[in-house]
Amino acid sequence: MHVIAPADLGKGGSEVRHGVSVTRVRYAAARAETLAYRGTMLAALRSPAGIFRFARLIWRQARLLKRLAARERFDVVHAHWWVPGGISAWLAGHPYVLTLHGMDVVLLERSAVSRSLARPVLRGATAVTAVSSDLAERIARVMGYERERIIVQPMPIEAAQFTGTSRGGGGVVTVGRLMPRKRLDLVLQALDLLRAAGRTLPLTIVGDGPERSALERRVAELHLGDQVRFLGELPPARIPAAIADADVFAFPALGEGFGLVAAEALLLGVPVLASHDGGGVRDIVPTSGGGRLVNPEPREIARAIEELIDDPDARRLAAEAGAVLRQRLEPAAVAECFEAVYRRAATGSRPNN
Repeated sequence: MHVIAPADLGKGGSEVRHGVSVTRVRYAAARAETLAYRGTMLAALRSPAGIFRFARLIWRQARLLKRLAARERFDVVHAHWWVPGGISAWLAGHPYVLTLHGMDVVLLERSAVSRSLARPVLRGATAVTAVSSDLAERIARVMGYERERIIVQPMPIEAAQFTGTSRGGGGVVTVGRLMPRKRLDLVLQALDLLRAAGRTLPLTIVGDGPERSALERRVAELHLGDQVRFLGELPPARIPAAIADADVFAFPALGEGFGLVAAEALLLGVPVLASHDGGGVRDIVPTSGGGRLVNPEPREIARAIEELIDDPDARRLAAEAGAVLRQRLEPAAVAECFEAVYRRAATGSRPNN
């Protein structure tokens, strides 16, 4: 196996990590290599300089892939996101599996140009997978691709990090990149409603992003400063401790590709509330017992928080849902699924639609 990934701020070249060869592709001056790992790739496409860097990354990944495929004789390439990875794999001309994760599908929904670029990439793939059923349906709808041909398979969870069951008492917790699609302002309004009704709950927000300053202002406007704390971005190893004793995990995001952090909360026995239009998170969150799916409206969110906290069985039922997810998403189970996909793809057969 050989991993190809974008460089980051000049950190490129080849290395071996955990026994796996990794090559990071340089595509710009060190200070300009900021397309990946920051959630800013789509924003970069709004400027000519960003488009140039993006195109250069695609081309250099494709060129490296062709060279490595000839030298190492790969059976199959697994491209994540139709762009840039999918286009690079398509240009390289080697049999490839394509996985779509979320924001790459949002891009297809927003842009006719993107759909034109993506069409040959999807048609050229020997297999197409999506991390949730919602994404599979959206891909089929927007691209005219047969839904039956899209394999739904989430990415694995490092479940060994998520042990034990929440004791509760930690109030409401949420984790994610702070951006408008996460709709955390709705949670703040729900806390304000609960306080007005005589119930004061703490809220811990883990993550950072462009929406943080707006959320901090909103906290001040609602006079919630004594209830809300911002922990900022934490390394993955510290996420379990941040969630561990939450009463409720609030995840009202719009159109999530999968909702990995919601699954992680359930692994810890933390009840989860999400929204009906939350996308892939609907594959994860129970509609009753250890979870709630609600309309993205502060009063409904406030009501769901109260119900989950007051239900003496909610944490037990959340843990049971988490145990099912643990079996389904543990790395060996996901690897077995993808190995079967790779074996079919290695024959070089291509879809005919």
